[in-house]
Amino acid sequence: MLELDCGFPFDLTHTDDFFSALPPRPAVCLIELRDETAEPLLIRTQDLCRRLQRLLGPPDPASKRLNLREVARGIRYRLTGSRFEQILTYYLHAKQLFPSRYQKLMRLRPPAVLKVSLRNAYPRCYVTRRIAVDDSGAPTAGAYYGPFASRRSAEAFASSALDFFKVRRCQIKIRRDLSFPGCMYSEMKMCLAPCFAGCTKEDYDIEVQKLVQFLDTSGGSLRNSFEQEREAASEQLDFERASALHKKIEKLDDALRGSPELPRRIQDLNAVILQRSAEEQTIAVYAVRSGWLAEPALVRFAEIAGQPRSAEHIFREYLEGSAARPQENSSSAVTPKRDALSEHLWLVARWYYSSPREGEIFFHEKDWPYRRIMRGCSRLLAPPASPSAQ
Repeated sequence: MLELDCGFPFDLTHTDDFFSALPPRPAVCLIELRDETAEPLLIRTQDLCRRLQRLLGPPDPASKRLNLREVARGIRYRLTGSRFEQILTYYLHAKQLFPSRYQKLMRLRPPAVLKVSLRNAYPRCYVTRRIAVDDSGAPTAGAYYGPFASRRSAEAFASSALDFFKVRRCQIKIRRDLSFPGCMYSEMKMCLAPCFAGCTKEDYDIEVQKLVQFLDTSGGSLRNSFEQEREAASEQLDFERASALHKKIEKLDDALRGSPELPRRIQDLNAVILQRSAEEQTIAVYAVRSGWLAEPALVRFAEIAGQPRSAEHIFREYLEGSAARPQENSSSAVTPKRDALSEHLWLVARWYYSSPREGEIFFHEKDWPYRRIMRGCSRLLAPPASPSAQ
């Protein structure tokens, strides 16, 4: 879908025609060299014409800037309508052309996620950048939540969340040794202390499940539990306990206030990203399924007026059909599934946490919010406000 669909040969005798044909628009461009064994140059730019004039125009003798005028044989490029489309297009082609170094070219680093390692007898919640996946590409060996903007933000969220649970934070191997002195968290009654058999295995598992439910519901399960307990305490005229529970709810709200909507269990990270396309009156649609980016689709609103299908029908066909299924859940000799999933999460997180963020994102909860999606398309297609109107 995101192919380099335009191109020209480069001839030193017709450079004026070559440069005049280039649009001054954002693009991803591949400069091919005359030497078949030479590695081509892949670039992304906000002004294709200006960038290629620097690379293929007459060189400045006083400058050490790269110039390929004497060795280039042609270009292939794709115009991009958004930064998200540009970085995704660059990623796909860099991965294909430079499999051994595309991660370094893009400064690609797996995003930070929270992991509750359910395979451990006494699980804990911690920040990691490694996501284990099974043969189908789904995360395994624990529950993963994210992606977060940074490791620091993930650690801050984990710290505030763990204040409501007595799950261990230490990294020691649990031996249930009665002679073990414990740690400061057990001393402060912030941990069930399985290290010196301060609780049963069943009690610890129940606490871990409460934590998992908290992360699955973005804090909703714990808030509902506090509210029910507060109502029960009020009915029993235990106003002291009701007041204490009310303070817990306020503390929980403070901890969750301002939290981004993106971090969630990776398997439940289903969303649709809308971006302006390089084509007029066209929206580029990118589905995210279980953290994997699917093949994008273009919705051309200028053509819909003459079609029997509505725009919402086109969205339904894409999001509920096989077209929006992840494209990289198969094994690869170049990129393991684990790394490929992390790379897709990195692409989504890089766009989501960018400022200012272009485009729109809508999450799948119980169903796709088609009305909100259509309103999002209207906002993207609306002409920008003039300075006088502002």
